[in-house]
Amino acid sequence: MASAKRKPSPAELLVLEDFLPYRLSILSNRVSRAIAARYAETFDLSIPEWRVIAVLGRTPNLTAKEIAEATEMDKVAVSRAVARLVSSKRVQARADRDDARRQILSLTAQGENVHARIAPIALASEEKLLSALSTKERAHLDALLDRLLVAARAL
Repeated sequence: MASAKRKPSPAELLVLEDFLPYRLSILSNRVSRAIAARYAETFDLSIPEWRVIAVLGRTPNLTAKEIAEATEMDKVAVSRAVARLVSSKRVQARADRDDARRQILSLTAQGENVHARIAPIALASEEKLLSALSTKERAHLDALLDRLLVAARAL
């Protein structure tokens, strides 16, 4: 009589170090922490605050909800970042003319200055990271990330 084949346990099937979501999270966290150290030291900014500034620098006059949707950050994290940026006079909030409960956010002159100074640092960090890849590999990575982002929407 043939012995029954043992079914692998979940622990054997899921090797965390090989699990794509885990690997992407580790990569993102490492890169974000490295860059955030520069932002915190030079500009007294957290990662969520920088993301709010980056979004408003490209697309002014958004609500906190729209920023949360654009960045896929938690609404509470965005609200805290916005509150701190308003307090530090880097972002201004004004009531929406059509709905006074909504606040329209935009960068102040000080916020625009921070954005202009951080953008080159962010781009240099990206370039340093991507220097590990050839031009062809970079293009391939961009295409793969685009496909994965589309696939992730269906999860």
